[in-house]
Formats: sequence, structure tokens, C-alpha cells
Amino acid sequence: MTRPLPGAVVTPGGLPATTATYVFAVCHGCDPAVLTGLTGQAAGAPVRLLRFGSLEAVVQDVPAEMFGEEALRERLANRAELEHCARAHHAVVAAAAGRAPTLPLPLATLYLSDERARAALCEDEGRFRSVMGRIAGRVEWGVKVYAAPGLPERTGPRAAAPTATAPTTTTLTAAAPPETASSARTNTRRPGHAYLDRARGARRAREERQEAGLNAAASVDRALRDIAVAGRRLRSHDTGVTGAGRVQLLNAAYLVDEGREADLTRAVEQLRTSPGCARVELEVTGPWVPYSFVDGGDPDADQ
Repeated sequence: MTRPLPGAVVTPGGLPATTATYVFAVCHGCDPAVLTGLTGQAAGAPVRLLRFGSLEAVVQDVPAEMFGEEALRERLANRAELEHCARAHHAVVAAAAGRAPTLPLPLATLYLSDERARAALCEDEGRFRSVMGRIAGRVEWGVKVYAAPGLPERTGPRAAAPTATAPTTTTLTAAAPPETASSARTNTRRPGHAYLDRARGARRAREERQEAGLNAAASVDRALRDIAVAGRRLRSHDTGVTGAGRVQLLNAAYLVDEGREADLTRAVEQLRTSPGCARVELEVTGPWVPYSFVDGGDPDADQ
């Protein structure tokens, strides 16, 4: 249902299609007036409602040549074009969700015609109604946890730095007893040994920071699941997305009842000031339409 149209788009009669039906969302009781003036994915084509069964789909006619499989793959491979399409999609979904129970569909959900769209959507009407019942009156909040950059390493008592008055060499005198001289030679560290000690200390510090960060992310997830109706851990982004030095430890979405925003923000502020989160950064976004909770699967499953 959510795949782009294959290759050269043609009608059932074999003629090239000039338009395709783009589906943004499924809703119930939406006022068509809220869609007036929305650009959607094709300037000049109205965003409208398409009734199927007891529900409505929010749709738009889009140029078939721009939404065929190859054309769409090339467009969405461009980051700027992908962002433009995603923002246009969300603007329409958000407008509908502001006035009626709305289930957002994935970016680039396309059909050859209104008739094809209606037939396919009717097959999923029962699932749509079930999911809409679960997300009605609820919003999604996104929470990301990053390892805080630039913090000094905690070396602990194992690697205490020498003081300014601490001796750095051992001087032997002619009168020194043989056993004292032997002991001093034993305690003099070779440069290679000192390097290995520093390397082991740095590795231990990295492991401790990583463990502390993962424990902090787990504590954030537990605290917010206590407030949310459901939560999902999403795939973490690498530094190519988050930026150099920003290691993402948690990327999660939480389905929260409308009216509990204050509870969530208060919990986040408490977490930010807790000792266990001293070495991480928390980023909160929302409220959003519940995109992460519309697939009909286990709402507490990780993705």
C-alpha cells in the first residue's frame, strides 16, 4: 500500500496516466475546510477528502511522472528534496489531526487512481478504526539522549596525578645498601610501561563513560514509560545525522495522553538534574501526530 507507483505509470487501458492519488492520512469526521489552501505535494492541486466505508482519506492528485518509482527514488535520495516532501506531508497530516481523529500514513503512499485507493483502503478499514481508537486523544513525544561531549575524564583513585613536589626520579648514593639499590631499580618505570598504563586508564575511562551513558538512557526510558501509554525505542542515528561527536544513546517515541504534557516535561527536567544523567544530554520534541504508533503492531515493541 505504501510503495511508490512502479516505473512508467499507466492506466488499466494501457494509456500513460497523467496523475496519481497521493494519500496523506485516514481520518473520521474531518471538516474539508481545514484542507483549503494547503499546498501538499503538488502546488495548484487541491488537497481533498476521499470517502471510503465509514472513514475518509486525505488525498491529492499529483503528477504521475514525478511519483513513479524511479523518479521518486531519485527525488528522495536528495536530502533537501526529502525534507521538503516530508514537511509538506506533515503539514497536511497536522491540519487534519487538529480537527478530527487522524491516522497518518507513510510518506509516498500512492495509488493509480481514486478507485484503486478506495478499494485498497476499504480492505484495511477495520485496522484503521482500531488504531485510531488507540491513538485518539493522544500525542507523540520524541526523546533523544546523547553522550555529553567535552566532559573531563574521571580517572578515579587508580590514576591520581603526581603533585608538584612528588619526586620523578630515584637517586642512588654510593652508601646505599645493595637491597635498597635493587628495590629502587625495580620501581623505576620504563617509558613503555607508563604508556601502556595510560592507554589502559583511557580505555577504562571510555568504558565507564559508555556504561554510565547507557544506564542513563535506560533510566530515562523507564521514567517516561511510567507517564506514557506506550513507548517505542527507534533506530538510533549515527553521527552522520546527529553531527560529529554527538553519540546517540537513545532515540525513543512515547504516546502520551493529551493534558499530561506538564507531567512529561517535569519528569524530563528532573532527569536532567539527576546525578545519573550528569554525563548525557536530553532532547525533547513534540507534541506530534503519533506517527510511530500507527502500524497496528505491539505499541511497546522496539523498532
